[in-house]
Amino acid sequence: MKEIRNIVSAYHRVDFNEKKAALATVVKVRGSSYRSPGARMLITNDGRWIGSISGGCLEGDALKRAREVMATGIPQVVTYDTREEGSVGIGLGCNGVIDVLIQKVDNDLYSEPMRLFASLMESDNLIVMATIFSGSKNLISKLLCLDAEGKLYGNLADESLSIKIKNDLLRVRQNRKPEIKLYEDIEVFYEILEPSIDLLIFGAGFDARPVVDMGKAMGWQVTVHGECIAHAAPAKFPLADHVKLCQRDYIDEEIKVKPYSAAVLMSHNYDYDLQVLKRLLKTDVHYIGILGPKKRVSEMFEELEAEGIVLSKADQHRLHSPVGLDIGAETPEEIALSIIGEIQAKFTHRSGGFLKYRNAPIHQRDGDEDQVFRQVFINHQQRKTGA
Repeated sequence: MKEIRNIVSAYHRVDFNEKKAALATVVKVRGSSYRSPGARMLITNDGRWIGSISGGCLEGDALKRAREVMATGIPQVVTYDTREEGSVGIGLGCNGVIDVLIQKVDNDLYSEPMRLFASLMESDNLIVMATIFSGSKNLISKLLCLDAEGKLYGNLADESLSIKIKNDLLRVRQNRKPEIKLYEDIEVFYEILEPSIDLLIFGAGFDARPVVDMGKAMGWQVTVHGECIAHAAPAKFPLADHVKLCQRDYIDEEIKVKPYSAAVLMSHNYDYDLQVLKRLLKTDVHYIGILGPKKRVSEMFEELEAEGIVLSKADQHRLHSPVGLDIGAETPEEIALSIIGEIQAKFTHRSGGFLKYRNAPIHQRDGDEDQVFRQVFINHQQRKTGA
């Protein structure tokens, strides 16, 4: 989301009386690549860009192709094969084939996809989007998207194809997995665009500031709640979106939970954290992290049980205490890194362990396609080495 936010911001700064612009999107990957499908960059004809589609090896060539698209207005799909010696991208070690859709964007075309991205920034729910990137020239770069209420945006002249894509948008939203699908000669990239994490911090001490700063560096929305008026001051948290005085008697009025909210309790005040926890357990907030030793939190759970508040399995799953990943954190900055890392892992359904021990691709791929590609690549390497 941070990348899309930056792209939309840069788009609004473009003076289309003086410049032209194009949007490059990674739509398909076979094998390995630095960026996954859905990675984007906005390119202007003066050679500048925001975002990225690789680790730096493809951007230069994409700029040349983008200038062609800016001149003609005709979208292109460029395939980069980083396996071959002498090809664009060699030396990065990606060993993959990457398809990049490049389309012109300007004031007259402010319907696809920039308006969608701008609206996504205001949404609290995920949006599922389908991008056509191969087949009829009239269809390439066409978008259809489905909002949280099931409303379809965009339309195609081919009503039958529109119905098929809508049905698959519903399925992708249900499965929460991006994919590529082929309809005869038409290829469609389905992706899930999720809103920024909404980080709610309860506690306005000195150790909350690095949590705020790192959350903002991730592109998240961050709100600090504090009970002490001397601590809950906007000047102490210049990067926070909101700093609110939240006294324990008015917690219910101040807590605003969204579908992508994560809460961290770090006030260092036992009773305040307990009162906040009681209110949060009534909501469907996805993540609740509590700073402090296990003994302190165990006492909270005992008090809750004494009041008849029984933690369900779902509650136990969303409660994280001690908060954070086990990285040996000691300083406020290290603890903040640990907390932010755990929240990221929670929302991406990862364990937060070492990647070297992961027995699966780092980025999600279509399993069957990746297996086929892997065998093709093995055969290719064997031919090169004469094995």
